[in-house]
Amino acid sequence: MTDQAGFALRGRNPDVLTCIANLSNDEVFTPPEFANRMLDTLAEAWAADNGGANIWADKTVKFLDPFTKSGVFLREITSRLTKGLEDQIPNLQKRVDHILTKQVFGIAITQLTSLLARRSLYCSKHANGKHSIAKGFANDAGNIWFERLEHTWVDGKCKYCGASQETFDRGEDLETHAYAFIHTDDIKTRMAELFGGDMQFDVIIGNPPYQLDDGGFGKSAAPIYHQFVEQAKALEPRCLSMVIPARWFAGGKGLDEFRASMLADDRLRSIDDFLSASDVFPGVGLKGGVCYFLWDRDNRGPCRVSTHFKDWPVSVESRPLLEEGVDVFIRFNEGLSILKKVVDTEHKQQHSSTAAQQHSSTAAYPIAA
Repeated sequence: MTDQAGFALRGRNPDVLTCIANLSNDEVFTPPEFANRMLDTLAEAWAADNGGANIWADKTVKFLDPFTKSGVFLREITSRLTKGLEDQIPNLQKRVDHILTKQVFGIAITQLTSLLARRSLYCSKHANGKHSIAKGFANDAGNIWFERLEHTWVDGKCKYCGASQETFDRGEDLETHAYAFIHTDDIKTRMAELFGGDMQFDVIIGNPPYQLDDGGFGKSAAPIYHQFVEQAKALEPRCLSMVIPARWFAGGKGLDEFRASMLADDRLRSIDDFLSASDVFPGVGLKGGVCYFLWDRDNRGPCRVSTHFKDWPVSVESRPLLEEGVDVFIRFNEGLSILKKVVDTEHKQQHSSTAAQQHSSTAAYPIAA
């Protein structure tokens, strides 16, 4: 991991984003160190795809966090671009303005997180305020969008996210949690409405809401993170990376189609699997662990699966997500050799049984001379 990927200590003050508490179990803030780990993976994949090119030295690349909370991904991307574009745009203010107005975009999930994300990115909750490091915006929001949306109720459920009308049809003093990124029939039109023009994002990255807290708990709560993944794919970015619960590997409420689609997608080029969610999100109880993936639109092939647990050695294997003759994901790399031995043994037994049957048939009915 690069020096830039560590916790940023300015003087004797710790990074404020390492100190804030999560809003809820389904809206978890991403630690800066982990966000940088995901950005390192992105940069490695980009370099491999583009002849060793440095993504942070490309002033044309557009980034989107479509469910920003603390703004950590946008902040760390901006920090890397500010350093990477130094030779191309020597003037610091012009460089920062270019990055913040042309390259970095976000959609906040609540009013509170919109203010927090702007404070992290622009150093001011007003993008055009006197304390903002950006000088090119004419509005408060800058490139971090948020407006309160309402659910679309059909027979007591939201037609987009499945939220319960009984739980979420409430007054204006409470958040609706009708997330803009998934409450639309046409995501490309929605992006044009939010940011103008024919907006094509090269990279979509972040940590989406995981579930709807509508009275369910744990495994019984309705997951929604897969809807964000599917919408992001529909925007056809060059690279997509998200950190999501690992429960989709084997089960989960309403995840069968999503799991089948992901496992059959050979553009999924890497998965970093953390068996204990607390290794990523301290204090968060999320059974089944979490993972982050890198989806690469223009490069197909096997997936690099890395398994992490505490301080154990990381297990890494490049392999298909679905082995021949198997319709489930083998989570542990070590399990592959066992599976292959079992399959090989079964094939040998079948071959031996077939050969014995043929020999017996020939002995019982000899061919006439």
